[in-house]
Amino acid sequence: MNQISSEKIALYDLCADFIETKRQTIQHTIVEIQHSLTSETKSSAGDKHETGRAMLQLEREKAGQQLAEIQKLQEHLSKIDVKATSETIRLGSVVYTSEVNYFIAVSAGRFEVNNAVFYAISPSTPIGQLLMSKTVGDCIEFRGVTSRITQVL
Repeated sequence: MNQISSEKIALYDLCADFIETKRQTIQHTIVEIQHSLTSETKSSAGDKHETGRAMLQLEREKAGQQLAEIQKLQEHLSKIDVKATSETIRLGSVVYTSEVNYFIAVSAGRFEVNNAVFYAISPSTPIGQLLMSKTVGDCIEFRGVTSRITQVL
């Protein structure tokens, strides 16, 4: 396997791990909230008890929404074919620029692979939108900084 595809696979795996960690954290939160809801006993201060239950239910609903967002990220990431290459930047592209390197996938932050720093970004982010459909040699300007695309994998 060449360095090019190994970097893409490593970045994909790091994004998948990032999503899985977030999913596990949210599921753990949901279990804790559910446990709190079932273990809470009716106290003599009825209004206080009902308020506490309502707050826990709101937290459970919020965690459920977060879990749904994580599942969308997993679906989005699963659409990437790490073996595919393209001269045009698209979902799954590894992009080298004169300033910063990117992996167009999901917004997962900064990763280091083979002593190079990459930022995993979604195509829907402002910088992702600028990069989409560009090719080697094209330039983009973001926040006053001009970057030339030097390589697309």
